[in-house]
Amino acid sequence: MVVRVRTVVLRCARVLLCAGVLWGVSASPARAEVVVSAAASLTDVLTSAAAAYEHAGGEHVTLNLAASNTLARQITAGARVDLFIPADAVQMDAVAARVVPGTRADLLTNQLAVVVPSDRPRLAGVRDLLAPSIRRLALGDPTAVPAGVYARAYLERAGVWQALASKVVPAGSVRLALAAVGSGAADAAIVYRTDVATASGVRLAYV
Repeated sequence: MVVRVRTVVLRCARVLLCAGVLWGVSASPARAEVVVSAAASLTDVLTSAAAAYEHAGGEHVTLNLAASNTLARQITAGARVDLFIPADAVQMDAVAARVVPGTRADLLTNQLAVVVPSDRPRLAGVRDLLAPSIRRLALGDPTAVPAGVYARAYLERAGVWQALASKVVPAGSVRLALAAVGSGAADAAIVYRTDVATASGVRLAYV
């Protein structure tokens, strides 16, 4: 069965967050539910938006929040989704066959940010990540998770990826990378700037 889905996507500028949205026209008007699969980095804003939408009389919103590549695999395997908001265009391309033509659109951008534990000093720049005090650097999986892919590209452009590769701790999502710093499992992480706004136990080192 082909599920018809309307979509929207974000294009990345610099090392910025890209996101895409799939809007499901396959959902029956009689079914009072909207299923939204979205990047984990959008957890806070979408939780708030969904509550406001329901309060205004909209359908119930079910949020499925995870790494974008995981969500894309779910969709290609046949999972029901009305709205898809990944963190890059690559994952939207992966589900293109399930998107209603003409419904894909750019939404928003973001910036990468380096965070450290709240009791650590801020960093002056990327080369500070080479310091012996930074033993573990958490990233979204740089081979699959959009934030990790962006982070690796940034570090490669800065000429420090090879020196840092042995310190990298891949995480299943950008939120898990952030949590690794908050829990003390990592000495720094590269996440999205918006992730820092609601995080505890971490501080912004630099953008």
